[in-house]
Amino acid sequence: MSLDISANGRPVDKGKGRAVEPPTERTPLIPPASSSLSSSVADIELSHTQSRRPLLHKLLYVFFISLLCCVVAIVALALLAWSYAARASDLSPDAIINDGLVFEGPSRVDVLNMSDTGGIWARIEGRIGLDVGGVIGVNSDDQDNLVLDLWKSLGRWGIRKMDRVSVHISSVHVVSEQDERLATITIPSQEIAITADPPADLSWLQPIFTTVFIQPTTNGSVLKSFVQEAWREGSFALKINIGEVAVEGGNLGGASWKHNLHRKFTDVNTVIQLIIPSLPGLPQPGRNVPFPPLTDLINLESFSVTAVNDKLTLKACATIIDPAPSSFNFTLPPLPFVVSLPPDVPIANVTTESFTTTHPNITLQITGSVLPLPSGSSPVLSVFLSRYLSALPNPITISTPLVSNLSVDAVFPGPQPRPKVLRNVTIHDMKIKPRGSIFLASGTVFARVVLPKGMDIDLDVSHVLPDVLVFDGEPPQSNAVLPDPLPDHAFAHIQPDEWLESKCVPAGSDEDGGSAFAVSAKIEEAPLEVLPGRQKEFSNFVSKVIFGTDGALAGLVGTVAVLVDVPGLPSEDDSLQLDGLPFQGSVRVGKKSMFSFTEWFPLL
Repeated sequence: MSLDISANGRPVDKGKGRAVEPPTERTPLIPPASSSLSSSVADIELSHTQSRRPLLHKLLYVFFISLLCCVVAIVALALLAWSYAARASDLSPDAIINDGLVFEGPSRVDVLNMSDTGGIWARIEGRIGLDVGGVIGVNSDDQDNLVLDLWKSLGRWGIRKMDRVSVHISSVHVVSEQDERLATITIPSQEIAITADPPADLSWLQPIFTTVFIQPTTNGSVLKSFVQEAWREGSFALKINIGEVAVEGGNLGGASWKHNLHRKFTDVNTVIQLIIPSLPGLPQPGRNVPFPPLTDLINLESFSVTAVNDKLTLKACATIIDPAPSSFNFTLPPLPFVVSLPPDVPIANVTTESFTTTHPNITLQITGSVLPLPSGSSPVLSVFLSRYLSALPNPITISTPLVSNLSVDAVFPGPQPRPKVLRNVTIHDMKIKPRGSIFLASGTVFARVVLPKGMDIDLDVSHVLPDVLVFDGEPPQSNAVLPDPLPDHAFAHIQPDEWLESKCVPAGSDEDGGSAFAVSAKIEEAPLEVLPGRQKEFSNFVSKVIFGTDGALAGLVGTVAVLVDVPGLPSEDDSLQLDGLPFQGSVRVGKKSMFSFTEWFPLL
C-alpha cells in the first residue's frame, strides 16, 4: 500500500477499499457514524458489561456472607442472652439473699426520732454488695473447659458493664419462728453494687447509708420472750416476708439501656438464721443460760432528789455495759421511761438524755420527776424509802410508753456506805421511876436527821415511835439494829405504846449528807422493861446513878419509826411511814433522874 499526498497536504489513502463517492447536493452536512465507529463502541460496551459482572458477583457474595455472619452472631448472642436469662429466671430470692447478697455491719446506727406509737426512724451505715457472678454461676473455675470459660467470661463482662442495680422493696415484715410479728420495716429504694469473681475478703463491698422506719410490735411481752428464748438457745431465726421486690439495672432514676433489664419478685419469703456471738461483759449465750438480769448490766453511779417549785425532781447517772464491738457506733435520742414499784405503782417519769455508745461502758444521764401517788400507795412508797434509808436494795420495774406490755425487772440499790440518818440521839431530862412491878421512863428525845447525800428536800417529821435497848455504859459498835443474842451490859427495853408527837426544824447540812433536820419528841412514862436475866445489870446501873458522883452513862441502841410529810410529793394518803431507821446514842442519868430514892432502895 502507498500513500499519496494531495494538493492540500493531506494524505490520500489508496488501496482496495471501497471508493468514496464525491459529495452532492443530497450529501448531509454531518455524515452518519461510520460502521467501524459503531463497532468500536459496541466492543467497548461489551467489555464494560463483562467487567461489571465479576464485581457484582463479588459484592453479592460479600453481602450474603456478611448477612450470614450477622445472623449467626445475632443467633449466638440471642442464645447467649437466653442462657443468661434462663439462669436468671430460675433464681429464687433465697438464692440471691443467701448466696449473693453480702452485708457487713451495721457499723453505725443513729436513731433519729421516735413516734408516739413506738415507730423508730434510724439511719444505718454499713457496706453491701451483690455477687451476681456467684448467683448465676459465671464466676471463674479452674476446672472449666475453654467453651465454658469463654461463656462465663462474657457473663462476667456483662455484669461489670451493668455495675449496679436499683432495688425497690415494699414493707418488710419480720416474724418469729412462732409466727409472732416482731416488726415491720420500711426501706427506701437502694442502689447495690454488683460484681463477679469478688476477692476472698470483703474489700469489694460498697458503703451504704440509708434511713429506715421500724415499727416494732406493740406487744412488748413478745419482744421480751423472743430475746430471752434466743439467748437461751444461743441463736435465733427470723422469718422475712416482702410483698414485692423489683430489681432493675443501673442507677436509681437513670435512663440508660440498663433499665431495660429488670425482674420483679412477689411474695418473697425467706428465713434468716443468726448465731449470737460472745458479747463483752455478758455470759456466753446458749446452753439454756438465761439472759442476765438488768441489775448485772446497769450500775447506778449517783442519785439525787431535789425540791424545785413544790415539785420533786430526780437526777441520776448510771453506766451500762456496752456489749457491741468497738467498730459499732450507736446513737439514741432522749427516751422516756416509767419507774414503778411492785406490784404496779408508778412513782416517777424519767428520761434518758441522748447518748452515743462508748467502750467498755455507756454513761446514761437521767432526769425526771416524782409522780402523784395513787390512792392507797403510800405503804408501798414507805417500804421503798425505809429500805433505801437502811441501805437495802429495792425491786422496781421499768417500762416505756413507746412499747406497751413491756416491763423489765430491775433493782434499785441502796446507798453505799450505809447512811447514818439518825445522829446524835440522846434523851434530855431522862427520868426513871418504879410503879409497882414495872418501871416508867420519861424525857425528851433529841436527834439529828440527816438524809443521804443527794436528797436535798424538805420534810416534816410529825411523829416518832422509838424501840430502844438501854445499856450500862457505851453501846457496842455493831451493825445489827437489835443484836441477837443480846450483848453484854444491855439491861432494859423502852418502847412507847403510842406514837410520840415530834417537832422538826431544818438544821445545817453535813458534808457527807443531804438535807438535815433537828427532831425532838417527849416521852411520857413509857414502859421500861428489864430484860430477862439482866436484873443484875439493871441493879448495877441504878447503883451507879444513885451513888455515883456523876451518875451513870446509859447507851442507847435501837430503831425508830417516823411519820413524814414531804412537800412536793402529791398524795391522797396520810403521811409516809418509815420503819426500822437504826440509831445509836447515849445519855447520862443522874440522881435527879431517879425521883424518890425511897422507891428505889427496895429494888436494889
